[in-house]
Amino acid sequence: MFAAIAAVALATGIVNAFSGAQDAAWRGDSYDIGRRLFWEMSSIAIILLLLPILVLAVRRMRRSAGLATRAGIGAIALLGFSALHITGMVWLRKLALWLAGGTYDFRFSLATVLYEFRKDAVAVVLIAGTIWLLESRRELKSAALAPSAPPAPQQPSSPNLIWLRDGTSRIRVVPHDILWVASAGNYIEYSLADGTQHLIRGTLAAAESELARFSIVRVHRTKLANLDRVSGVDLKPSGDFELVFDNGQTLGGSRRYRPAVVSLGSRTAPAGIATTDQPTIHKQP
Repeated sequence: MFAAIAAVALATGIVNAFSGAQDAAWRGDSYDIGRRLFWEMSSIAIILLLLPILVLAVRRMRRSAGLATRAGIGAIALLGFSALHITGMVWLRKLALWLAGGTYDFRFSLATVLYEFRKDAVAVVLIAGTIWLLESRRELKSAALAPSAPPAPQQPSSPNLIWLRDGTSRIRVVPHDILWVASAGNYIEYSLADGTQHLIRGTLAAAESELARFSIVRVHRTKLANLDRVSGVDLKPSGDFELVFDNGQTLGGSRRYRPAVVSLGSRTAPAGIATTDQPTIHKQP
């Protein structure tokens, strides 16, 4: 970074010196290329010494998120850089000419300071822009060369687990623990065998699609029931029915979904579920 900026600054200074000398010759003044090179090189030497200030300022701006914060950092860096550049350049010229037996008069005035500040502002914008681009390139190169982290081992998804998602909340549930699921407006309520209830934003249709593989089926327009937890079915003369779960709780169903439960007596208990009795179906006369 330093070498690139130094090369550009030196090239610019040399071109400015020869251009200034040529302009002076055209006006009838002395060509005096040596003096003009000294002015340019003394200025460039101070600029290169102050380069770390601009590097720190650019890096601080890159880490800042707000536009106002970046603008404030840039303004402070510009004012500080210009003040130090003008001071350092003047004293370097005074020292060099004093050692050579001469003198240097900066002709200090507001107009002179504004003249130098204007040039400093252009230099700071160009140098800071170059630093910004070089920093971006360095970060991209570092990211490309950095060894990629090994992918995190994914936990095998268990067919016997589901996740209830509500916004940023995640609740892990064992499907066999679900007794029934009921709609509640824009939410659905999961009732578990231990009495726990989870209210999750969603639709009953979406829950039915996800839970059908666990024998949790619709038994009412607003209810799903876990048929694997049913220990008895009470069929009503009206066609409606009442499910009795293995923990003693009950849930009513409508006749529209009666075919889902009439075959419960012939169901075989799923593997891994400790049960000795098949669901008992009671028909009321």
